[in-house]
Amino acid sequence: GNPELPTAVNITWSSINFKTILQWQPKPSGYFYTVEIHGQISDTKKKCILTSETECDVTDVLRNVNETYTAHILSVPSSGMDNFEEPPFAVSEKFTPYSQTVLGKPEIQNYTQKGSKLSVVFQDPLTPYTFPNGSFQSIRDIFQHDLEYKLYYWKDQSSGKKDATTKSHTFELSVDSTKNYCFYIQGTIPSRSENRNGQESMVLCTSVGRNILDEYGAEVFIIIAVIAIAVITLAVVLAVFLCKRKKAKAPREKEPLNGV
Repeated sequence: GNPELPTAVNITWSSINFKTILQWQPKPSGYFYTVEIHGQISDTKKKCILTSETECDVTDVLRNVNETYTAHILSVPSSGMDNFEEPPFAVSEKFTPYSQTVLGKPEIQNYTQKGSKLSVVFQDPLTPYTFPNGSFQSIRDIFQHDLEYKLYYWKDQSSGKKDATTKSHTFELSVDSTKNYCFYIQGTIPSRSENRNGQESMVLCTSVGRNILDEYGAEVFIIIAVIAIAVITLAVVLAVFLCKRKKAKAPREKEPLNGV
Protein backbone atom coordinates (compact mmCIF):
# COMPACT_ATOMS: atom_id res chain seq x y z
CA GLY A 1 0.00 0.00 0.00
CA ASN A 2 0.85 3.66 0.22
CA PRO A 3 2.09 4.16 3.79
CA GLU A 4 2.35 7.92 3.32
CA LEU A 5 -1.41 8.43 3.29
CA PRO A 6 -3.12 8.72 6.70
CA THR A 7 -5.81 6.17 7.47
CA ALA A 8 -9.19 6.81 9.11
CA VAL A 9 -9.51 6.89 12.89
CA ASN A 10 -12.45 7.11 15.35
CA ILE A 11 -14.68 5.01 13.11
CA THR A 12 -18.22 4.78 14.49
CA TRP A 13 -21.53 3.26 13.44
CA SER A 14 -24.63 5.41 14.03
CA SER A 15 -27.91 3.60 13.43
CA ILE A 16 -31.52 4.48 14.29
CA ASN A 17 -34.41 2.34 13.00
CA PHE A 18 -31.88 0.64 10.65
CA LYS A 19 -30.83 3.88 8.95
CA THR A 20 -27.08 3.51 9.38
CA ILE A 21 -24.36 6.13 8.96
CA LEU A 22 -20.65 5.37 9.14
CA GLN A 23 -18.48 8.23 10.46
CA TRP A 24 -14.74 8.70 10.90
CA GLN A 25 -11.89 11.23 11.00
CA PRO A 26 -9.85 13.13 9.76
CA LYS A 27 -10.93 15.33 6.85
CA PRO A 28 -8.82 14.29 3.84
CA SER A 29 -6.33 16.65 2.22
CA GLY A 30 -4.78 15.57 -1.04
CA TYR A 31 -6.53 12.20 -1.03
CA PHE A 32 -10.00 10.63 -0.90
CA TYR A 33 -11.83 7.89 0.97
CA THR A 34 -13.69 4.87 -0.37
CA VAL A 35 -15.80 2.66 1.89
CA GLU A 36 -16.00 -1.11 1.52
CA ILE A 37 -18.62 -3.06 3.47
CA HIS A 38 -17.63 -6.66 4.21
CA GLY A 39 -20.27 -9.13 5.36
CA GLN A 40 -19.86 -12.65 6.69
CA ILE A 41 -21.73 -14.25 3.81
CA SER A 42 -22.45 -11.41 1.37
CA ASP A 43 -20.18 -9.97 -1.28
CA THR A 44 -18.06 -6.91 -0.57
CA LYS A 45 -19.83 -3.70 -1.60
CA LYS A 46 -18.30 -0.28 -2.23
CA LYS A 47 -19.98 2.92 -1.03
CA CYS A 48 -19.10 6.63 -1.13
CA ILE A 49 -16.37 6.07 -3.72
CA LEU A 50 -13.64 8.71 -3.76
CA THR A 51 -15.39 10.96 -1.27
CA SER A 52 -13.90 13.92 0.56
CA GLU A 53 -16.54 13.57 3.30
CA THR A 54 -16.02 11.75 6.60
CA GLU A 55 -19.39 10.02 6.73
CA CYS A 56 -21.24 7.58 4.53
CA ASP A 57 -24.83 6.33 4.48
CA VAL A 58 -24.49 2.55 4.21
CA THR A 59 -28.14 1.66 4.91
CA ASP A 60 -28.86 0.09 1.53
CA VAL A 61 -25.95 -2.40 1.72
CA LEU A 62 -27.00 -3.71 5.16
CA ARG A 63 -30.33 -5.18 4.08
CA ASN A 64 -29.56 -8.52 5.70
CA VAL A 65 -30.04 -7.05 9.18
CA ASN A 66 -29.00 -10.27 10.92
CA GLU A 67 -25.58 -10.37 9.26
CA THR A 68 -22.48 -8.95 10.97
CA TYR A 69 -20.52 -6.39 8.96
CA THR A 70 -17.16 -4.58 9.09
CA ALA A 71 -16.23 -1.48 7.14
CA HIS A 72 -12.89 -0.95 5.45
CA ILE A 73 -12.21 2.75 4.88
CA LEU A 74 -9.64 3.07 2.13
CA SER A 75 -7.38 6.11 1.79
CA VAL A 76 -7.05 6.66 -1.96
CA PRO A 77 -4.54 9.10 -3.51
CA SER A 78 -5.87 11.88 -5.72
CA SER A 79 -4.40 10.15 -8.75
CA GLY A 80 -6.84 7.26 -8.19
CA MET A 81 -6.50 3.60 -7.28
CA ASP A 82 -3.82 1.48 -8.85
CA ASN A 83 -5.10 -2.00 -9.69
CA PHE A 84 -1.75 -3.45 -8.64
CA GLU A 85 -1.43 -1.57 -5.39
CA GLU A 86 -3.84 -1.81 -2.46
CA PRO A 87 -4.40 1.53 -0.75
CA PRO A 88 -3.98 1.76 3.02
CA PHE A 89 -7.19 1.29 4.98
CA ALA A 90 -8.66 1.19 8.48
CA VAL A 91 -11.12 -1.42 9.73
CA SER A 92 -14.19 -0.62 11.83
CA GLU A 93 -15.63 -2.52 14.75
CA LYS A 94 -18.15 -5.23 13.86
CA PHE A 95 -21.76 -4.13 13.44
CA THR A 96 -24.95 -6.23 13.43
CA PRO A 97 -28.01 -4.08 12.60
CA TYR A 98 -30.56 -6.39 14.26
CA SER A 99 -28.87 -6.25 17.65
CA GLN A 100 -27.32 -2.77 17.53
CA THR A 101 -29.62 -0.33 15.75
CA VAL A 102 -31.37 2.04 18.17
CA LEU A 103 -35.16 1.99 18.33
CA GLY A 104 -36.56 5.41 17.42
CA LYS A 105 -39.37 7.36 19.07
CA PRO A 106 -42.86 5.84 18.82
CA GLU A 107 -45.53 8.23 17.53
CA ILE A 108 -48.56 8.64 19.80
CA GLN A 109 -51.62 8.87 17.55
CA ASN A 110 -54.45 9.23 20.07
CA TYR A 111 -55.15 9.11 23.80
CA THR A 112 -58.26 9.47 25.93
CA GLN A 113 -59.10 9.36 29.62
CA LYS A 114 -62.73 8.45 30.26
CA GLY A 115 -63.58 7.84 33.87
CA SER A 116 -61.05 5.41 35.29
CA LYS A 117 -59.81 4.22 31.87
CA LEU A 118 -56.79 5.67 30.06
CA SER A 119 -56.38 4.54 26.42
CA VAL A 120 -53.27 5.26 24.36
CA VAL A 121 -52.83 4.36 20.67
CA PHE A 122 -49.41 4.68 19.01
CA GLN A 123 -47.56 3.84 15.80
CA ASP A 124 -44.33 1.92 15.14
CA PRO A 125 -41.34 3.89 13.81
CA LEU A 126 -40.64 3.23 10.13
CA THR A 127 -37.37 1.93 8.66
CA PRO A 128 -35.74 2.95 5.35
CA TYR A 129 -36.43 -0.53 3.95
CA THR A 130 -39.47 -1.16 1.75
CA PHE A 131 -41.80 -3.98 0.75
CA PRO A 132 -42.08 -4.94 -2.95
CA ASN A 133 -45.09 -2.60 -3.24
CA GLY A 134 -42.95 0.36 -2.15
CA SER A 135 -44.42 0.86 1.34
CA PHE A 136 -41.94 1.27 4.18
CA GLN A 137 -41.35 -1.53 6.65
CA SER A 138 -41.79 -0.68 10.32
CA ILE A 139 -39.49 -1.89 13.08
CA ARG A 140 -42.27 -4.33 14.04
CA ASP A 141 -42.10 -5.89 10.57
CA ILE A 142 -38.44 -6.69 11.22
CA PHE A 143 -38.32 -7.46 14.97
CA GLN A 144 -41.80 -9.06 15.12
CA HIS A 145 -42.28 -10.82 18.49
CA ASP A 146 -38.94 -9.59 19.83
CA LEU A 147 -40.40 -6.07 20.02
CA GLU A 148 -42.26 -4.75 23.06
CA TYR A 149 -43.37 -1.30 24.16
CA LYS A 150 -43.43 0.17 27.63
CA LEU A 151 -45.64 3.02 28.75
CA TYR A 152 -44.52 5.00 31.79
CA TYR A 153 -47.27 7.03 33.46
CA TRP A 154 -47.78 9.09 36.60
CA LYS A 155 -50.33 11.38 38.21
CA ASP A 156 -49.88 14.95 37.05
CA GLN A 157 -47.66 16.90 39.47
CA SER A 158 -46.57 13.65 41.12
CA SER A 159 -43.18 11.90 41.01
CA GLY A 160 -44.50 8.36 41.50
CA LYS A 161 -44.11 6.53 38.17
CA LYS A 162 -45.74 3.27 37.04
CA ASP A 163 -45.28 1.27 33.82
CA ALA A 164 -47.19 -1.11 31.58
CA THR A 165 -46.04 -3.38 28.72
CA THR A 166 -47.68 -4.38 25.44
CA LYS A 167 -46.83 -6.12 22.16
CA SER A 168 -49.74 -4.39 20.38
CA HIS A 169 -50.34 -0.75 19.38
CA THR A 170 -52.64 0.07 22.31
CA PHE A 171 -52.44 0.54 26.05
CA GLU A 172 -55.53 0.24 28.27
CA LEU A 173 -54.90 1.37 31.86
CA SER A 174 -56.99 1.70 35.01
CA VAL A 175 -56.41 5.10 36.61
CA ASP A 176 -57.86 7.44 39.21
CA SER A 177 -60.79 9.14 37.49
CA THR A 178 -60.31 12.34 39.52
CA LYS A 179 -56.68 12.86 38.47
CA ASN A 180 -54.91 13.79 35.27
CA TYR A 181 -52.02 11.66 34.04
CA CYS A 182 -48.81 12.23 32.06
CA PHE A 183 -47.07 9.48 30.09
CA TYR A 184 -44.54 8.52 27.41
CA ILE A 185 -43.80 5.36 25.40
CA GLN A 186 -40.52 3.57 24.70
CA GLY A 187 -39.76 0.58 22.48
CA THR A 188 -37.68 -2.24 23.94
CA ILE A 189 -36.04 -5.49 22.81
CA PRO A 190 -35.84 -7.66 25.98
CA SER A 191 -33.61 -10.25 24.29
CA ARG A 192 -30.81 -7.73 23.76
CA SER A 193 -27.92 -7.42 26.17
CA GLU A 194 -27.15 -3.86 24.96
CA ASN A 195 -29.25 -1.09 23.36
CA ARG A 196 -32.28 -2.76 24.89
CA ASN A 197 -34.38 0.39 25.33
CA GLY A 198 -35.19 2.78 22.51
CA GLN A 199 -35.77 6.52 22.36
CA GLU A 200 -38.61 7.98 24.43
CA SER A 201 -41.68 9.48 22.80
CA MET A 202 -42.78 12.99 23.68
CA VAL A 203 -44.49 13.38 27.07
CA LEU A 204 -48.25 14.01 26.89
CA CYS A 205 -50.77 14.73 29.65
CA THR A 206 -54.52 14.29 29.90
CA SER A 207 -56.67 17.30 30.82
CA VAL A 208 -59.96 16.08 32.24
CA GLY A 209 -61.45 16.90 35.63
CA ARG A 210 -58.80 19.50 36.34
CA ASN A 211 -59.89 21.98 38.98
CA ILE A 212 -58.25 25.14 40.29
CA LEU A 213 -56.60 23.26 43.15
CA ASP A 214 -55.00 20.82 40.67
CA GLU A 215 -53.93 23.66 38.43
CA TYR A 216 -52.25 25.90 40.97
CA GLY A 217 -51.64 23.68 43.99
CA ALA A 218 -52.54 24.05 47.66
CA GLU A 219 -49.66 26.46 48.34
CA VAL A 220 -51.33 29.22 46.33
CA PHE A 221 -54.57 28.84 48.29
CA ILE A 222 -52.67 28.99 51.59
CA ILE A 223 -51.04 32.25 50.50
CA ILE A 224 -54.39 33.67 49.40
CA ALA A 225 -55.97 32.64 52.73
CA VAL A 226 -53.16 34.29 54.72
CA ILE A 227 -53.53 37.51 52.72
CA ALA A 228 -57.32 37.44 53.17
CA ILE A 229 -56.99 36.96 56.95
CA ALA A 230 -54.47 39.81 57.09
CA VAL A 231 -56.80 42.11 55.16
CA ILE A 232 -59.80 41.20 57.35
CA THR A 233 -57.75 41.69 60.53
CA LEU A 234 -56.54 45.06 59.29
CA ALA A 235 -60.11 46.09 58.43
CA VAL A 236 -61.36 45.08 61.90
CA VAL A 237 -58.53 46.93 63.67
CA LEU A 238 -59.12 50.01 61.54
CA ALA A 239 -62.87 49.91 62.22
CA VAL A 240 -62.31 49.59 65.98
CA PHE A 241 -59.82 52.45 65.90
CA LEU A 242 -62.19 54.73 63.98
CA CYS A 243 -65.08 53.80 66.26
CA LYS A 244 -63.10 54.64 69.41
CA ARG A 245 -61.91 57.88 67.89
CA LYS A 246 -65.48 58.88 67.02
CA LYS A 247 -66.71 58.13 70.57
CA ALA A 248 -63.85 60.15 72.08
CA LYS A 249 -64.64 63.11 69.84
CA ALA A 250 -68.39 63.19 70.58
CA PRO A 251 -68.20 64.48 74.26
CA ARG A 252 -65.91 67.34 73.26
CA GLU A 253 -68.38 68.54 70.68
CA LYS A 254 -71.15 68.73 73.34
CA GLU A 255 -69.14 71.04 75.72
CA PRO A 256 -70.28 74.76 75.56
CA LEU A 257 -67.89 77.24 74.10
CA ASN A 258 -66.14 79.56 76.60
CA GLY A 259 -67.72 83.01 76.84
CA VAL A 260 -71.11 82.05 75.46
